[in-house]
Amino acid sequence: MARNAASERESWWVLQAQSGSREALDELFKSVQEPLFRYIVSLVTDQHLAEDILQEVFIRIYRKLQWLREPQASRAWSYQIATREAFRYLKRERSWSDQVRDEGVLNVTPLDEPVYSPELVSRLPEMVGDLSPACRAAIALYYLHEMSLVETAAVLDIPVGTVKSRLAYGLESLRRRLEV
Repeated sequence: MARNAASERESWWVLQAQSGSREALDELFKSVQEPLFRYIVSLVTDQHLAEDILQEVFIRIYRKLQWLREPQASRAWSYQIATREAFRYLKRERSWSDQVRDEGVLNVTPLDEPVYSPELVSRLPEMVGDLSPACRAAIALYYLHEMSLVETAAVLDIPVGTVKSRLAYGLESLRRRLEV
């Protein structure tokens, strides 16, 4: 219920900001700043870098807000921009080729309603930093930001099956770390 009210407020701020209201744009930025920052930190694992990326995200949102045709999708759209900016940085600064991929684990499909231990959940934020950026993004959106599989797929602009694969791979990697 509270999420719907927040979504309606954000939609209203988008419409007002598209009409030129600076106050509405400020409110929109305030409403997404903390969750976007936490999400970006979970991807790049560096708070100072996340601050820089968040600035770039806000600049892109400001420049492209006029073209957003579905104001109710503004939060997912903001996460898409944040994902692209974080991945753009990671591609530029790190070689993706050194990411370990276990093809056997990628074939594991998570259950629609995953069952996971409370220990895994409590340690997830600290452990997720060792995963590939693609897995980190899927796990952060699905578990930490509580988006559905469909919402996660929309934010990452990938099929739902790929989200499931990334979740399975990431969770398997995390489980192996818990067993050590």
